[in-house]
Amino acid sequence: MDASDELLRRAGPSALLTLDGAVRSLNTAMATALGRPAEECLGRCFSDLYPASQRLSAESLVVSAARTKAVAMRVLEFPGRGAVPVACLLEARQVKDPAGDEQLVWVHSLDAHNDLASLLIPFRLAAEAADLGLWMYSPQLDQLEWLGGAPALVALSPDLTTPLPRVISALHPDDREAFRQILRSAPAQSRWLRLRHLTPQDGWHQLAFQTRRLQLGYRGPERSFGVLRDDTKREKRKQKAQAALIAERRRAKDIADFSSALITAATIQELQQVVLTRLAATFGAGGVMFALVDDGRLSVSTDTGITMCEAQALHGMSLDHPSPLPEAIRTGKPQFVLDRADYIRRWPHGASLPWMDRLGSDYTVSITPLGETGNQPLGAWVMTNGSKYRPSLDERTLMGALADLAGQALRRIRLQQARVELATALQQTMLPTLPEHLPGLEVAAHYRPSRDGLDIGGDWYDAFVMSDGAIALEIGDVQGHDVDAAAYMGQVRSFMRAIADQEPDPRTVLTRTNDLLVTMDPDRFASCTMLHVDSRDGRVTGTSAGHVPVLCAHRDSSHEVRELPGGPVLGVVPGTEYRAETFTLDEDSALVMVTDGVVEGPGLTLDAGLERVGTLAGQAVHDGLNAEETADRILDAAVAVDHLDDVAVLVIRRT
Repeated sequence: MDASDELLRRAGPSALLTLDGAVRSLNTAMATALGRPAEECLGRCFSDLYPASQRLSAESLVVSAARTKAVAMRVLEFPGRGAVPVACLLEARQVKDPAGDEQLVWVHSLDAHNDLASLLIPFRLAAEAADLGLWMYSPQLDQLEWLGGAPALVALSPDLTTPLPRVISALHPDDREAFRQILRSAPAQSRWLRLRHLTPQDGWHQLAFQTRRLQLGYRGPERSFGVLRDDTKREKRKQKAQAALIAERRRAKDIADFSSALITAATIQELQQVVLTRLAATFGAGGVMFALVDDGRLSVSTDTGITMCEAQALHGMSLDHPSPLPEAIRTGKPQFVLDRADYIRRWPHGASLPWMDRLGSDYTVSITPLGETGNQPLGAWVMTNGSKYRPSLDERTLMGALADLAGQALRRIRLQQARVELATALQQTMLPTLPEHLPGLEVAAHYRPSRDGLDIGGDWYDAFVMSDGAIALEIGDVQGHDVDAAAYMGQVRSFMRAIADQEPDPRTVLTRTNDLLVTMDPDRFASCTMLHVDSRDGRVTGTSAGHVPVLCAHRDSSHEVRELPGGPVLGVVPGTEYRAETFTLDEDSALVMVTDGVVEGPGLTLDAGLERVGTLAGQAVHDGLNAEETADRILDAAVAVDHLDDVAVLVIRRT
């Protein structure tokens, strides 16, 4: 038996390596610890036989002994049998091979049964470096032993050993059972468990706990170890960051909604509503006033955060008044009033206001104009905040951007109002005067432009006495909703009147009107219905150029839809000869002529719309309503179902 055999005869793991770390020979205990057959280990690098997490330490152990000839020691983990690793204290030193006089490295496990704590030193140092705490659980004693680690975690359990029941009693009731399970039936390495731990010094801590089982030394005892991390500060930072993120997202949405509402506001009232309901929430203000310039004076509205008394003090104020709100509007420069002294210093000649006494003690005032310097003054909004509030540069920039958007909305609304007034005036001048005191007949007409009221419509109606004494009735619709459509409509109506004065037959009127419009090539067209009504006997001759059918309502509340012959819309097909039909309008009956906006709309088909209007007209005649009241009833019903188009109704009733 040579010396090398004697070195390998030890009970614990032992191996002889070359100076470059290759395995020359090893005993059964070493092969078992490495979890490999002995023949598989021979000739291989010793460190390569370890798990990846242990290779660097194993290589360092061998290199230290091979190069320095010193004795080196390391605590290394062997894979061990089953799933539980074995922590062993390995010694490496140089020895001489008796057979060849070669220098070898002898690596073997030291017996640490009398000093198991030495095996835990590397784990304690690693835990402390990672800012973790290290515990060991002894099932026999049913207690946790504090092994060391991060000093900050010592306060969680000032005693080195703590009975398990006491540890559990400090946990949140909802976390206790999970802690028991992970501690008593822990796998080789458990998942991280979140625990809430109560300390008498500073309340609840958010902890993360993970267990691991180790065999301490070759053929040594198994123990469960716990790694502890205090996430209290991290959780607070996380919660704070999450709250800040949620608040920022909420504010971004508020700003987006605010901007969108400003863009879509269609009236001054809607704009006031947007500012007074959204501005304070967007900037966390205590109250808001909205001031608009009306003929050189302020028109002020307010939300519930500012009293009416405070708002009334500014209402009607001249733009020349020496105080911050008129100055901000007049100059286009934002103003921030810090306190009463600041106000008096900057506006010494300004009159006392109701909120003056509260400045500096209760709130500050921010004023943002709705326009830029050099433009016509439009107005401003006023926000009040707590006395410690100071708007940041970002907030001031955002306020200015939103105020500019509000100013653009205000200019747009006022321009729209001017257009509405112009359109309304033009439409009123173009509406004809209906003939009065017709023997045996009543004539009434109503017109209402499209719902938004911004464009001039192309719908028209007309009624006049012709040269033969009969009444001519027209209703039609020109393509488009603009000034050109209105002008085209005026031309069509004028042509028809001029032609009817010479040729009363409706067929001739439509035929010649169509010929004129085709030669003009205006890139537009018009639909139309024309009736020739003899007031003496109720004889009616009618024709249509692609228009909505006529409705006939009777005294017994019945009605009928009369589809008149005719031809295509006017202004498209040259040489069209329009056809006509003659029928009789009975006494106490009415003819109803409408444009498509009355009988068609969102969710309403033409057939359903005609049936609806016919029913209304029949009931109106049955109820004894005159032509004016019948037209009112039909038009009101059409508007009530959210029609978007122009609507025109012409009613002729034979009495």
